[in-house]
Amino acid sequence: MVASRDLHCPETCARRYFRVDDPTEHPDAQLSELEPARSNGAPTTPPSPSRGLGPLALVLGGGGARGAYQAGVVSAIASRFPTLELPILTGISAGAISTAFLAASGKSVREAADDLVKLWLSVASKNVYRVDTSSLLLNVARWGWRLVAGGLSDRTEHRQSLVDTTPLAQFLRSQLPTDANGGIAGIDQNIASGRLKAVALTATSYTTGQSVTWVQGRNLSLWERPQRRAEIVPLNIDHIMASSALPLLFPAIRVDKEWYGDGGIRLTAPLSPALHLGASRILTISTRYARTRAESDVPLIVGYPPPAQVVGTLYNAVFLDLIDQDIHRLQMVNKLLGKIPDAARNGMRPVDILVIRPSQDLGKMARRFEPSLPPALRFLTRGWGTRRTASPDMLSLMMFQPDYLRALIELGEADVAADWKRIEAFLHGARVAADVPAATILDEQAPRP
Repeated sequence: MVASRDLHCPETCARRYFRVDDPTEHPDAQLSELEPARSNGAPTTPPSPSRGLGPLALVLGGGGARGAYQAGVVSAIASRFPTLELPILTGISAGAISTAFLAASGKSVREAADDLVKLWLSVASKNVYRVDTSSLLLNVARWGWRLVAGGLSDRTEHRQSLVDTTPLAQFLRSQLPTDANGGIAGIDQNIASGRLKAVALTATSYTTGQSVTWVQGRNLSLWERPQRRAEIVPLNIDHIMASSALPLLFPAIRVDKEWYGDGGIRLTAPLSPALHLGASRILTISTRYARTRAESDVPLIVGYPPPAQVVGTLYNAVFLDLIDQDIHRLQMVNKLLGKIPDAARNGMRPVDILVIRPSQDLGKMARRFEPSLPPALRFLTRGWGTRRTASPDMLSLMMFQPDYLRALIELGEADVAADWKRIEAFLHGARVAADVPAATILDEQAPRP
């Protein structure tokens, strides 16, 4: 692989593609590195002779407790496609937890996915944050004092957040053994064996304002873009905690000399890490329900918006809108390239992507399980107005309740079963509709979009 250079195509596409003679150049998060096509190890129906199967990446975004849905989807796919291989894994926010777990497992993807479901089923609110009344009230009191203290409270450093996530760090350490240096055990072994090419977790540095992607893998080339940088590190529990630190709700995490929060805050191109790491096919699992236009026009609140609705809207913008926009851009670029003859593409090609979404609104689902929240947390969230919105998305982020998590996992499994024809075709190398609720498979021989 040659060194990265500032090679660009004409201005209209300069920020979107790789060149063949420079596979490390990827100014934005749209097209894959153009490495020689190679099989990802999946057997069965061979792809079209004109199309090789490149490395498949699993991209898991944020969503707090909604990450259980992603676990259900991965498990269901792996059980139906037991030879599935995922050489590239990237995670953001709650997706960082599942990503690290899969990367560290020494088992097959199918067995690791089953263990991932067990992990999520073992989670409860007490494993994620302190739910005792004294802790919650103390955090609220500190917030209130900071607001009225006129800066006097700045003389002492206190972590400002709604909840204390010390239990989450303890839970992760119990589930992810570490080596003598504190790194997550198992990742290096999987990289050395060739089962794993790279794993990446992204967080936001509150100290510098940059989006930082921590990468562990083999034959890596770092990248840097405005307000984005990559670092090669041995991943540890602090990296997971930092990536999944929901702003305001969870405390910031210190890694080396910087303080970090949720990776979704500043990562404007969520597909970018996977593509920089060499993926030419992407499987991503969204936690956003695709509302119809009629559903979108139905008001979720009556009257003035409560804080829960405002925060939920902001969080959706951070964790869900950006990846949806990145997926849309990639699809538009694929269509554009489909109108250009192969000989005129100057070494550029589309990236195959498959998006799996929930068939139900996960926020509305959370509302049904709200009575099972710990009493003190339920009291606080109701004060934020979670009962005044039809889709309390903020609540769904914090609903680490076994009944809700089980329902999400079961929904993920059901959605895979309902959409299996499209998913299976994608895994076999066929061109499929990237992001549709129904199983729509396009003609393999049709012109590339």
